[in-house]
Amino acid sequence: MVVFHLERTAPLPLDEAWRRLTEWPRHGGAVPLTRVTVVTPPPTGRGTVFVARSGVGAFAFDDRMEVTVWQPPSDDGTPGLCRLEKRGRVVRGWAEVEVRPGPGGRSRVLWREELRVRLLPALFDGPLERTARYVFGRAVNRLLRTP
Repeated sequence: MVVFHLERTAPLPLDEAWRRLTEWPRHGGAVPLTRVTVVTPPPTGRGTVFVARSGVGAFAFDDRMEVTVWQPPSDDGTPGLCRLEKRGRVVRGWAEVEVRPGPGGRSRVLWREELRVRLLPALFDGPLERTARYVFGRAVNRLLRTP
C-alpha cells in the first residue's frame, strides 16, 4: 500500500479547476492506456460510479470507483472536496481531490491517494509510489491545462 499527495496551483477559478478534475471521462485522455466509463447516470454526485480500464488486451484491468464525498466549491470561496473509494478486484484504496482558493485568484489543488495493487507484494511499494506520483502528477497537470 502506498499513500502519496500532490499539490498544484492553476490560473483558474475554483469552479473551472473543479470541473476539469471531476469530469471523469477526461481522465482517460490524461492517463496513458486508460479509458474511463461512467456507470451511473449524470450528474456526478455522491454515489456516482465509474470504471477506469487501464492496460492493453489481456494485460488490462478495471479500477472501479465510487464517489463517496461530493462537495463542489462555492462562490464564496469555500473549498471543494471529492472522495473516491477504489473498489476494483486489482486496485483498492481511495483518492481525494480538493480545490481551494490559492494566491492571486488562482486555484490550489490537493490530490491525496492511497493505492493498493493486489498483485504486488509490499516489496514493490517504493516503485509503485514513484510511478503513481509521476503518472497522476502528469494527469493532474494535463487536466488543469486542457479546457
